[in-house]
Amino acid sequence: MSDKLIIAQSRRSTLDLLLPMANRHGLIAGATGTGKTVTLQVLAEQFSRVGIPVFMADIKGDLSGLSQPGGGNIKVEARAKELGLASIEYADNPVIYWDVFGQKGHPLRATISDVGPVLLARILNLNDTQTGVLTAVFKVADDQGWLLLDLKDLRAMLQYASQNAQKLAAQYGNISAASVGAIQRGLLQLEHEGGEHLFGEPMLNFADLLQTNADGRGVISILSAETLHNTPRLYATLLLWLLSELYENLPEVGDLDKPKLVFFFDEAHLLFNDAPRVLLNKIEQVVRLIRSKAVGIYFVSQNPLDIPDVILGQLGNRVQHALRAFTPKDQKAVKSAAQTFRPNPQIDVEAAITELAVGDALISFLDEKGRPQPVEIGKIFPPMSRLGPVTDLERQKIIRKSSISGYYEEIIDRESAYEILKDQVEKKTGKEMQPEGDPGFDWRDILGKKEVSKRSGRQPQGIIESMARSAARTVGTEIGRQIMRGILGSILGKTRR
Repeated sequence: MSDKLIIAQSRRSTLDLLLPMANRHGLIAGATGTGKTVTLQVLAEQFSRVGIPVFMADIKGDLSGLSQPGGGNIKVEARAKELGLASIEYADNPVIYWDVFGQKGHPLRATISDVGPVLLARILNLNDTQTGVLTAVFKVADDQGWLLLDLKDLRAMLQYASQNAQKLAAQYGNISAASVGAIQRGLLQLEHEGGEHLFGEPMLNFADLLQTNADGRGVISILSAETLHNTPRLYATLLLWLLSELYENLPEVGDLDKPKLVFFFDEAHLLFNDAPRVLLNKIEQVVRLIRSKAVGIYFVSQNPLDIPDVILGQLGNRVQHALRAFTPKDQKAVKSAAQTFRPNPQIDVEAAITELAVGDALISFLDEKGRPQPVEIGKIFPPMSRLGPVTDLERQKIIRKSSISGYYEEIIDRESAYEILKDQVEKKTGKEMQPEGDPGFDWRDILGKKEVSKRSGRQPQGIIESMARSAARTVGTEIGRQIMRGILGSILGKTRR
């Protein structure tokens, strides 16, 4: 097996990515339509062929073609002829399709507990105070031993914390009703955007991302993100959670001959947009340390300036496609991108960035000692798999043949916080608390469960129920509201002026 991947051809030689340096991370950048997707596809299939599993998100659906052999594409054949290739050995790749919504791949889920309060706060766009309350709620659940698996568990815990705020304040701090309300509204919005599909069980088994097939080729996991990326916070948080879990669960192995996994993060700017400092610190830590777990991360974005400097400085392998310089901001981006490369006296990098043809790129990979090589202009090799999306029939065939087919499709709903708290309420109130005759009205909702419990022995139950039903029928009118206030005042012992 070769210890390098041939990615592109310069005027003088091939431009090779050394496998021992592949876990030093990388960047694929360039304007729309300049060839980033093809470069990503070429890298993915070459990693797969040397036994390295790959994970990537498919924003446009184009990358799904990795599962099918290429052929019949005029542009691919023209590029092969331009590079002097006698022929292309078209071939497919082992692929697993994933989809949070379960429509275009196996469902990909996480539990609320595993995502944690910091990442969840990012999805819900919470401020510092609200994030603190959410963290306290997670801590209460942990101390009680109550599992948080899906959104209904978290809602139940928020309601519990709000109702017991005074009792919990001494140990967990103030849990204000306003903050709980803001979190609940955020959960409603998340559910409206389809976020409930992400949370639950069975949760993703990360061993399924590290598979090789019977031929020793790395399996390419493709996450369908055509719908998901329309909810940028959910998309970015999901991928960051995947990175964080890989970092937490994989053992330290140091520098190996090749990575255990390569992770492509398309539309990388979504990860950093409006990210709070605590989250940026988390991303920096993961990127800096995960290479010792033999994981390489490759960010894909239109502009290098989309990546914070502390992250950009750790991306050793770079492929820069053309940038457009139509505005002063664009010109600044071109200049900044040019300055990130190791200079080559024979190339005016700043001028070349705006003149590159589609499929050409400025390329600088690390050498065997981990040093950036001088930048070269290279023509990206054509992919051996299909350039373009699969059909629905082809996709479903791959899904059915998958080694994990049927496992993630069956939802598991075991006992967790929601079920435990529901059982506690039912045991406290008892069936005798249910009003008879009118299933659409619950007297406890008006008086509160505790008030009914205290007074149930003092007044005949039938009279109270009769009054309640009568009040419910008339509460929609102004007279009804006045009568109700009078009834409540009498029962609760309050005087009216």
